[in-house]
Amino acid sequence: MDQLSYKTQYVNSATADKNWVVVDAADAVLGRLSSQVAKILQGKHKVNYTPHVDCGDNVIVINAAKVKLTGKKWTNKVYIRHTGYPGGQRFATPRQIATKKSYSILIEMAVRRMLPKNKLGSRMFTNLKVYDDATHNHEAQQPTAIQLDI
Repeated sequence: MDQLSYKTQYVNSATADKNWVVVDAADAVLGRLSSQVAKILQGKHKVNYTPHVDCGDNVIVINAAKVKLTGKKWTNKVYIRHTGYPGGQRFATPRQIATKKSYSILIEMAVRRMLPKNKLGSRMFTNLKVYDDATHNHEAQQPTAIQLDI
């Protein structure tokens, strides 16, 4: 055989088929929801997945305030950050973050930490929109509602 009868098809930014999807976070477990959303943002659910291209869909997560954490994670799980100054290590529980800022921050933090830690991961994260209630302002994009198996 002198030549291959098949050729691998790669996607670039011009040929990527990017859709808008809506995910309902009501009564969903935070980690399971976040891992599914991260896969959709990366495009791993598509047949023509290409690792070095942003070929994932745009994801809208609604009802973030109704997300669940199992066990005692609302009070015992600890998020650690550092201000950059000596002695600047700060600790917060999910309950403190949700009451001080928003429930959507919890989903954003979980998904961001599941994406690649490079420029492409930062670009993928911009395709995520999270809202605490059931309303969103992306009706013009005609998003399709999907049901995740979580």
